[in-house]
Amino acid sequence: MPDNVDAEQFNPDELVAPEWLNAKFIGDVLSAYENSPELNVTDLKITPASAQGDHYASVMFRTTAEYTTSKGKFVKPLIIKTMPEQEGHKKDMLSESHLFSTEIGAYTKALPEFERILREAGDNTQLYVPCIYHSLAPRQVMIFEDLVPQGYSVIRNRPVKEVELKNVFTKLAKWHAVSMKLMNEQPEFLKEFQYGLIEMPTLMSDPMVTSGMDTFLKTLDKIPEVTKYKPYFEKIKVDYLQRMADVMQEFRKNYQSDGYYVMCHGDFHLRNMMFKENGDVMFVDFQICNLCPITIDLSYSIYMLMEPEQRWDLGKDIINYYFSVLVETLKKIGYKAEMPTKAGLWKQIHRHKYYDFFLMTTFLPMILAIKANTLKMSEIIQDTATREKAFLLDSYVEEVKKLLPKYEEMGYFKDL
Repeated sequence: MPDNVDAEQFNPDELVAPEWLNAKFIGDVLSAYENSPELNVTDLKITPASAQGDHYASVMFRTTAEYTTSKGKFVKPLIIKTMPEQEGHKKDMLSESHLFSTEIGAYTKALPEFERILREAGDNTQLYVPCIYHSLAPRQVMIFEDLVPQGYSVIRNRPVKEVELKNVFTKLAKWHAVSMKLMNEQPEFLKEFQYGLIEMPTLMSDPMVTSGMDTFLKTLDKIPEVTKYKPYFEKIKVDYLQRMADVMQEFRKNYQSDGYYVMCHGDFHLRNMMFKENGDVMFVDFQICNLCPITIDLSYSIYMLMEPEQRWDLGKDIINYYFSVLVETLKKIGYKAEMPTKAGLWKQIHRHKYYDFFLMTTFLPMILAIKANTLKMSEIIQDTATREKAFLLDSYVEEVKKLLPKYEEMGYFKDL
């Protein structure tokens, strides 16, 4: 690790690069990518790629490779993404998952076709940054050009701006629209994308997930204004995780004729996006892209992306904006099936309320603590005491005070 790197800012397993990540490996990658057999790496700097709290489901390094070819001297900034090698919770959770095969498929098959369809319709929206190298064996690795030198950065210490949110949901709507067209016209094309969050082997038994409701119920006892809602959550605590899983797997296991299904990003939160000063956004981290209800990205974004002022109305304005772009894009690309309706979308969001219950009781306190840089992601995920602290943060208590009455107004507590 370089002397100027502050170890406290980064994940411990990203402080020292594995032995295989060296000048020879990067040289072979660049030589193949640029079709330059004589390419020679003359210097290689390796540092952690992102700050604590930006990600968990991989290990990432930033490299700057200086190299020569017959055409001269060059510098290439790269991001290397690989699976955890250190023993521990992260490796146990991720080692048997389909994360890398899913993301490789997204970069090499799905997203290029999405962009091709948009280009054919006269839309030059860029949905992804090309992957310059990928491998599943002997190790799982992906390499990309670094977006930071191109002017992109992750939002960490300020709220996301309205213009940035609109750009996010414009791009998401176009992504979803193209996937709807492909799912309708070429149902086999995206069939391999069947592994979402629920299919991660140990997730549903991990304390991070299983302890959420009990901790939430204890929190309600400490908030007099909303204690009256506790019986609703007591009633569902036995099976709400299964009901949440049913929502996420609906396309594959319980297809509904009136459902809207797309290829979702699957982990649509602020740290999986990079922005330019002009508000332009680039999505990253496609490890759990899968075919599922349209609500998986939309509801997730309410809790994991939006600011409180948008969330307290369950994202109504921005989701309606997203829907207008979705329909406009479907028309533009020649979608042949029945057009979705705004009423149909909100009906589906309401029908999938158990997904909201899970996100609000389990993921929201964690993301608020991470966004505020109050607690470390790895400690929230792995340590019960740290996780419980997130539920007592003022920011989370205020959210609960606003969200539960909104759920009641929306009828979420009826027929539980």
